[in-house]
Amino acid sequence: MATRDLPAARRFFEAAMKRLQQLGERQLDALDRAAELCTRAIAQEGLVHLFGCGHSRMMCEEMTPRQGCYVGWHTLVELALTFHNQIVGPNGLRQSLHLEKTPGYAEQILRNFAFGPCDVLIIVSTSGIREVIVEMAEGAKKRGLPVIGVVSLEHCQRARPAHPSGKKLIDLANVILDNGAPEGDTVLQLEGSGHKTGPFSTLGGAMIMNMLRCEVAQRLINAGIEPVFLPSHQFVASESLEERLEFFYAQYARRVSALYSRQGQTSQSS
Repeated sequence: MATRDLPAARRFFEAAMKRLQQLGERQLDALDRAAELCTRAIAQEGLVHLFGCGHSRMMCEEMTPRQGCYVGWHTLVELALTFHNQIVGPNGLRQSLHLEKTPGYAEQILRNFAFGPCDVLIIVSTSGIREVIVEMAEGAKKRGLPVIGVVSLEHCQRARPAHPSGKKLIDLANVILDNGAPEGDTVLQLEGSGHKTGPFSTLGGAMIMNMLRCEVAQRLINAGIEPVFLPSHQFVASESLEERLEFFYAQYARRVSALYSRQGQTSQSS
């Protein structure tokens, strides 16, 4: 069988691997601080919430529900900001991009939840500049939640602020984790074209989020707290598996129930 020449695929692989190898080495301090916030939240029966628009939603669902996830992580998935795969027509990309720029929208999301005193919010946004992102960070901090931002540091630092305040996510977050993506996200300059492809933020984002997940799990165990893991549902016809799945569901429901049971009561931000 002849060896196939895949120059673009190989160049993307090499560029992506180089960035992945550099990812954790230059932000160990930030990972340590983020892990400390998340470990403390989960250990004290709190929640680590995750929010992202567009493709950043993938990083939220990478954490939960996902194989290897455990109780304590909670996604705030706003479908109007993420379900735009039809591109045009109902639930199209135009509407989603418009909502990201709508002042006050973040507050309408946040007011649905009665956050606890130990909770943390992770906001995922490669650019870190959109109005809804900035206002999610502001709203969370008003409620007493520490904020961890996951951005492309290079892009966010160079981008012009979109919010009228002039603030970006990096100006508001307590801790910033860098997904390692370049300005504009894509890493591969196509030969014979002025265009680039090969976005990196999903690869880098998934790597940094999983590094955080693993570190928090180990710290919980070191503190004598066994995380309640989602068992692999790929193994079928196992009574013990079904029991562990039901236990995970029950513990997850118990942990998140306070977000809704306190509705109508005085909130942390009052």
